[in-house]
Amino acid sequence: MAVFTEVPADEARKLLRQLRLGELTDLRGIAGGIENTNYFVTVRPDDAPDDGATVDYVLTLFERLTAEQLPFYLYLMQHLAARGIPVPDPAPDRAGNVLHRLCGKPAAVVNRLAGRSQLAPEAAHCAALGDMLARMHLAGRDFARHQPNLRGLAWWNETAPVVLPHLDPDQAELLRAELAYQNHVAALPAYAALPRGPVHADLFRDNAMFDGTTLTGFFDFYFAGVDSFLFDIGVCLNDWCIDHPTGALLPDRADALLAAYAAVRPLEAAERTLLPAMLRAAALRFWISRLWDFHLPREAALLTPHDPTHFERVLRRRVASAAAPAAAVALPA
Repeated sequence: MAVFTEVPADEARKLLRQLRLGELTDLRGIAGGIENTNYFVTVRPDDAPDDGATVDYVLTLFERLTAEQLPFYLYLMQHLAARGIPVPDPAPDRAGNVLHRLCGKPAAVVNRLAGRSQLAPEAAHCAALGDMLARMHLAGRDFARHQPNLRGLAWWNETAPVVLPHLDPDQAELLRAELAYQNHVAALPAYAALPRGPVHADLFRDNAMFDGTTLTGFFDFYFAGVDSFLFDIGVCLNDWCIDHPTGALLPDRADALLAAYAAVRPLEAAERTLLPAMLRAAALRFWISRLWDFHLPREAALLTPHDPTHFERVLRRRVASAAAPAAAVALPA
């Protein structure tokens, strides 16, 4: 999240009225992230009591995603919310449309989730995440729309040649070797057998909210797509269950996440076989995207690119641990 497009208060006020959400009382740009323009929006509903009660929303202007791509994300969130998964629910206009336009950009307004991000998770947080991740995967299986993971293998193959000139020889060798390995994995029968459906694909610590150890919601679905559920698990393990300075998996957290997930949706044989490969795939995906954002940045009023060396460390750890996560994590039976 960042601010690429400055939104005048009058323009935001007009959209909020069209959505019948109430009167704008505050508009604040959100720093962090790298894809879209985001604002916290506070409104006073038209039917608010005299005590001045307000409601908070998040206004997003989409800087890269197109009006053709966006319905998948927005209607997926609506679908999941209707099935009891705690995710932001996009506000519709009178015709039921959840994709709007503001300042010449596609836009959406969603409710702001309660709680706060847990940036130093413990095993209990990881267990809550695993449980809800499995429930989210099951809830999305009957979602009618289909869109691939736009930051999947095809994008890695396209983007690697763009970032390679910015790498030193050791980094370039790692990138080429891992990309070749992931193309090999994608051709395996076991990979084709992986259960698939809509996945979040970016469920980092700062994209979930907690009240204590109670998970209050997932947000930022704008990298979602149809992919293997195992890839989603790998993304979560690589962020929630690691020692950040070294990238090493922490068994207590990883075990808690996997056990809670499997209690809701048991892992299939192909998933148990390919979990180490998907941990590597998840690390590669974010190393490539962070290299791209770091070396080919866009201007923004509030923008701090992520350090790409973090996921280089994570990837090197996963490659070096040929038996990972079996050597460090007890896979659920």
